[in-house]
This record gives sequence, C-alpha cells and structure tokens, in this order.
Amino acid sequence: MTNLNQEEQEILTSYNNDEWSSVATPERIAELQSYAEATLNQKKTVTLQLSSFDLEAIQVQAKEKGISEKTLISDILHGYVTGRLVDS
Repeated sequence: MTNLNQEEQEILTSYNNDEWSSVATPERIAELQSYAEATLNQKKTVTLQLSSFDLEAIQVQAKEKGISEKTLISDILHGYVTGRLVDS
C-alpha cells in the first residue's frame, strides 16, 4: 500500500475492523443510480474522419446487423472503453 498519513491509516484500520456501516437507504441508492444513469446516457457529437475502406466496411456490417453505421461505431467504441472489446 502507498504511504498513508496517520489520519488515513486510522481510517483504513477502522474500516478493516468493520467499524463502518452504511447509512444508505434504498431510496438514496435509487436516487444516486438515477444520477449515474443520466450522466452516462448523455450524448455528445463527435466528428471524425475515416478511410473510405473503413467506412464502407462499417456500412456493410451495419446493414447486415440492421443498424446504422453511427450506431455500430458507437457500439464498437463503447465495447472498447468498457473492456469488452480489446485491442489485439
């Protein structure tokens, strides 16, 4: 573990000794979850340039899946940043 100051070490020791208990209510948890979902679901526009080859390949795959190329690109990026799609 990294070097902790005295206060940090006391907090860690207290936590490890099960001296902490949650004060969260189901209502508060639901409220926080709704905030997190709203934050994660915000959409932003990004402009990018792709090679003709890549765009055509994406369009073909999107058509096969019955989705737009924008949706496919978004799904690919989301898979990558969440670790479900890894760089080879």
